[in-house]
Amino acid sequence: MIRVGVFGAGGRMGVTVCQAVTADPILQLVAAVDPSHDGLDARRVIGVDDVHFDVSGGPEAMVAAEVDVAIDFTALSAARENLEFCAANGIHAVVGTSGFTETEFAAIEAKFTQSNCLIAPNFAIGAVLMMRFAEMAAPFFETAEIIEFHHNNKVDAPSGTALGTAERMAAASSDWAADPTTAETLPGGRGAKGPGSIPIHSVRMVGMVAHQEVVLGTTGQSLVIRHDTTDRSSFMPGVILAVKGVSTLPGLTIGLDALLV
Repeated sequence: MIRVGVFGAGGRMGVTVCQAVTADPILQLVAAVDPSHDGLDARRVIGVDDVHFDVSGGPEAMVAAEVDVAIDFTALSAARENLEFCAANGIHAVVGTSGFTETEFAAIEAKFTQSNCLIAPNFAIGAVLMMRFAEMAAPFFETAEIIEFHHNNKVDAPSGTALGTAERMAAASSDWAADPTTAETLPGGRGAKGPGSIPIHSVRMVGMVAHQEVVLGTTGQSLVIRHDTTDRSSFMPGVILAVKGVSTLPGLTIGLDALLV
């Protein structure tokens, strides 16, 4: 059995993660951390009967419960502190929180010497494949743009998935046609310039969950690669895969690709 703790256990993603962990036969949920639900019966917070502990307001519960792998779906500021704690206490970390900078990635990698950390911009396996397909297509097209759609509570833009997609496409091809736009009627009308100067457009809208389109064009043809997440449960197979595999990936790993082999 792999002993698992969840940071942000009372949030929408946290509850879904807790339920997915308890449903897996080789995972055991032993700790739930969420300051806004401190002291409440975990069964009440996550809607699962087969747990017998209270939600904790602080990370110390992870050590007390002898957690092997901690899962973090919190806000960026909280995730930074949680990763510090995991690294210092030899706990593997699986992180779905986005917004880390390259400098922060380097600092995280330096700290995880006793345990491992996997950070994924998207745990939906279909989204990971979408990124890979866009990377494969990039050398064969002259122009590309990325449009990402998320729910109206997402505070960062562009999404980590969009940035990661652009990075992979830019690494696969540097031969992109120049943007013909010489004047924007409204500032930002052409979106943000991502890696490789690939335009990224962010939509925040009620009713959305997480969606992305990569639109590529060349002479006489276009290709649209789209992935839609319609329910948070779509992330759970990837999260469970990461929890089971993080112990085999030394240091810091970005994305699920290393486990999709």
